[in-house]
Amino acid sequence: MRKEMVQYLQTGQESIARIRVEHIIREQNILAAYEIVELFCEFVLARVPIVEVQKECPLELREAIASIIFASGRCSDLPELMHLRTLFTTKYGKEFVAAAMELRPDSGVNRTIIEKLSVKAPSAESKLKVLKAIAQEYSLEWDSSNTEAEFNKTYEDLLDGSGSSAHQARAPIIESSPVASISRDKLSVSISPVVDTGKYQAPQSPSSPAGTVAAHAATKTNMVSQEHRRSPDDEISCSNPSLSDVLEKARAAIAAANRASAAARAAADLVKVKISS
Repeated sequence: MRKEMVQYLQTGQESIARIRVEHIIREQNILAAYEIVELFCEFVLARVPIVEVQKECPLELREAIASIIFASGRCSDLPELMHLRTLFTTKYGKEFVAAAMELRPDSGVNRTIIEKLSVKAPSAESKLKVLKAIAQEYSLEWDSSNTEAEFNKTYEDLLDGSGSSAHQARAPIIESSPVASISRDKLSVSISPVVDTGKYQAPQSPSSPAGTVAAHAATKTNMVSQEHRRSPDDEISCSNPSLSDVLEKARAAIAAANRASAAARAAADLVKVKISS
């Protein structure tokens, strides 16, 4: 595998070398873990008389036994470790074995063997270090600047949802918010009685007093209604700065429309009184 790395580096296929070097690192870690497991097995073998006498796991053997149990589920090339784990389960119980397998704080598993048998991808520094060591071992003049730049490159997390494109896609939703549309609907409904107040006006001549009062009231009502007919446009134009401004304008328009409607009804009642008298 190391010779293949040299060929990739010589032919300029550094992208393949950056991927294949992870296999070399894993193989090196597994070999190192096997050496540690071998030492622990020899240590336990030398202490078998102590293991047979004591019911609980001796403190001096706790790290070795726990490390063997932990490695049994990660070293498929050593089926004998599974047999050892079964024996330790019978001797010390399932809770002791589960603590070692799950790496609980009191498990006592060796930290080096945990690191060597970890499934986590190797870091960029370790991969670069191995590539340089291979190039130096085979006396290869290799410029590692491109590989270092690739390892130091930071990629955008597309699953985060905090990118600029996602923010721009959500921005137009504010302009067409349901609250703004509801406020405009309420505004149009509240203005409608002002427009229909003309049916209460009786036909009067402009010279009569009742006609003068009715004309004055109608003129005032029309001015108020025209003023508030423009308020939805103003509402729409002001919807962008703040939603609170939209609600405030809607409330003010509704209150003004109610006052105008009350004034129109009062004028209509006054006209009826004049006509009846």
